Amino acid sequence: MTDSANLKPNMIVTGAILPEPVQVIVVVPMGEFVKLVGKGLQTGQVHDPVFSPEQLSELEITPEKAPFDGDPQRFRLGIEALNPFLQEIASERQREIETISRHLEISLNELIHRQNLKLAELVERYQADEKAPLIAANLKQAEDRLDELNGRLERRRHELQQERHCTLGDIRHVGTALVLPHPERTSPKVAPMVRDDEIERIAVDTVTAYEEARGWRVESVEDQNRGFDLISRKPHPEDPKTAIEVRFIEVKGRSTIGEVALTTNEYKTSERLKKDYWLYVVFNCSSEPEVRTVQDPTRLGWEPIVKIEHYHVGADKILGASL
Repeated sequence: MTDSANLKPNMIVTGAILPEPVQVIVVVPMGEFVKLVGKGLQTGQVHDPVFSPEQLSELEITPEKAPFDGDPQRFRLGIEALNPFLQEIASERQREIETISRHLEISLNELIHRQNLKLAELVERYQADEKAPLIAANLKQAEDRLDELNGRLERRRHELQQERHCTLGDIRHVGTALVLPHPERTSPKVAPMVRDDEIERIAVDTVTAYEEARGWRVESVEDQNRGFDLISRKPHPEDPKTAIEVRFIEVKGRSTIGEVALTTNEYKTSERLKKDYWLYVVFNCSSEPEVRTVQDPTRLGWEPIVKIEHYHVGADKILGASL
């Protein structure tokens, strides 16, 4: 019998659900289910099946063997750097999705409940008023609205289930980067976007006060590098411990009014969370802070900034081309 505690990196796993023997790269717990990410020994392809406890018990494993047959440096990169990163990202995403799922179930089920009550009232009136045409039209509209809400719930459930999957693709060496401070960080165009800890703190404090004034509860996740700074929840009026709405908020502060930049992580997180992601920009932090809120900010048409500073060529090219 196999369980998740027995699965270790480099072990070889076989079973009816797998198309070929698979060498384990990482094991990701998902509640009572387990996601296994591994490399097929015959094709070299990456497999990432999710096993139920019953399926897991039917797997056969062999002791650890030598890792990939390919580049040992790439394998070391994958095992020592990318796999821990994958586990970290998978864990963060799991927390985010659980939060979104709770909000989704509470808010949409409440809307569906209200629509069912409205539909029941219309049915009663329709039967009592001898099938009046106006009530019949309202009844059809209410049924369509209920179908739309149920469809939204099922689609979002499916999307969230898909977002739980995190995998490593084929490891390819693209290039090497030397990270230096921005050469134009003091220029008038770039300087306003350089991080200022005091301005950022004013911005976060202003947004926190803004949300609390609306009756929402704010949790800071600034130190977790999750692609946003705050999670703001609207408590249920009858059960304050339950949230009926949630916002994942990225805060940007500017001393006056100026351009705003998102990091790659922030932008990708916004793409993934869509309408649950909010950008709160606080202008005039050095005088009278002014909060501007934007839902799903990726729709604004952001422009990526890429600038080439140098070109290089190897010594062998020079030697081969010299006269």
